[in-house]
Amino acid sequence: MAMRNDSSVIEFILMGLTEKPELQPPLFFLLLVNYVVTVMGNLSLINLICLNSHLHTPMYFFLFNLSFIDLCYSFVFTPKMLMSFISERNIISFAGCVTQLFFFCFFVNSECYVLTAMAYDCYVAICKPLLYTVTMSHRVCSLLMSGSYMMGFAGAMVLTGCMIRLSFCDSNIINHYMCDFFPLLKLSCSGTYANELVVSIIVGTVVIVSSTLIILSYALILFNVLHMSSSKDWSKALSTCGSHIITVGLFYGFGMLTHVKPSFAWSVDQGKSFSVFCTNVVPMLNPLIYGLRNKDVKLALKKTLKRITN
Repeated sequence: MAMRNDSSVIEFILMGLTEKPELQPPLFFLLLVNYVVTVMGNLSLINLICLNSHLHTPMYFFLFNLSFIDLCYSFVFTPKMLMSFISERNIISFAGCVTQLFFFCFFVNSECYVLTAMAYDCYVAICKPLLYTVTMSHRVCSLLMSGSYMMGFAGAMVLTGCMIRLSFCDSNIINHYMCDFFPLLKLSCSGTYANELVVSIIVGTVVIVSSTLIILSYALILFNVLHMSSSKDWSKALSTCGSHIITVGLFYGFGMLTHVKPSFAWSVDQGKSFSVFCTNVVPMLNPLIYGLRNKDVKLALKKTLKRITN
């Protein structure tokens, strides 16, 4: 894709998270801690899955990919956010803005589909346990992940292409800490109706398809669980799905709060706050959710630490 921009603007100024000087030092510290915990948490989970053979199962294969996406996702925004607190003007070039937007779309779309594949894995594990090994074979898992990344890539290419078509004439100040569609559409001096339509169609398709499949998977799981007579089976089903339900709730919940605006007045600062939860907090929480709630991960951590100390 040729990165051509028919406008006089060759760079943008990111306003950052806040303009209040008194909030900048504590926010810088909190985001730095968040960044370190996110990177260390996801890297630790990736290494644990790679180093421990008992975690080489479909569930942890999907979790490996989720952690990989969250790790990469944190590299897209946080370094630039931290720069906004210590630099006078946080400048990003047009090419840099397009690149950031592309990877944002790619990782978000891919994560939607990875979470969908994980919901299907939970469904097969609970509803068809005897066929689990055959259904969730290495080939099937690889195809699900390849499809997730391919659809994420295709959606990101289309959405980024819409942004490249825009013209920017006068203002180059983005009232955000990242290059997102809606702040960029506000700056454009060209017609944005077609771009807004394409963005709505692509985002709507990704969200509706993934959320529908996740809801369907859990509806079938619930139907199956209600027919279980043993409390042990109930407990096993809950432990299988619990972490995934929390992760899906956080990801889609904060995503909706960030992008679905209510009818009453919604300040820019409120939108930024919810966006921070989506781009910074959720990737940090995922390894903690799966690590603290999962016996297999705890066992793998003990084995790995024992290996290192010995």
